[in-house]
Amino acid sequence: MRGVAVFCGSNFGASPAYAEAAAALGREMAARGLRLVYGGTTKGLMGVVADAVLAAGGSATGVITHKLHARGHLHGKLSAHELVPTMRERKTRMGELADAFVALPGGLGTFEELFEAATLTQLGEHVKACGVLNVNGYYEPLRAMLDRAVAEGFMKAEHRDMVVIESDPARLLDALAAWQPPVVDKWIGQPGS
Repeated sequence: MRGVAVFCGSNFGASPAYAEAAAALGREMAARGLRLVYGGTTKGLMGVVADAVLAAGGSATGVITHKLHARGHLHGKLSAHELVPTMRERKTRMGELADAFVALPGGLGTFEELFEAATLTQLGEHVKACGVLNVNGYYEPLRAMLDRAVAEGFMKAEHRDMVVIESDPARLLDALAAWQPPVVDKWIGQPGS
């Protein structure tokens, strides 16, 4: 694991604990020599994690759309950045540059990015660990939703368990480094799948 894509809010959230956790993750990534791959802006938790990585001597690569760049959202101190035309291309390029994915607290974009990365792992499109930093229990509803999907027969337990949920940045990165992909297909009780 050399590069980790971090998905997170472009806002700060209601509690200072979210920014504190983003900074702690950034420092831990830099200490381990892990390159941050993220959306390239200074906004919200995205800026906090990038600032922390860079302040600790780490490397941060931003992938930003032309539209956001034109609005002046590019972080000016990144190790590297790439401009792409669309959000879809942004996610694709971040996935290409990363060996694993982490979601911090965030909104719709963060959820969508996390679920896309996990779905691609589930389908075998890539073999990359996905995890969430569960700050202040933010991702407990996600844990419950995944449990419900298993209980209701929409997901195998192995696919629920492939999303690592940890509240400590060091433990999360350790778990992602040790992660092994599930060896079951996604279909339940369907012959010829």
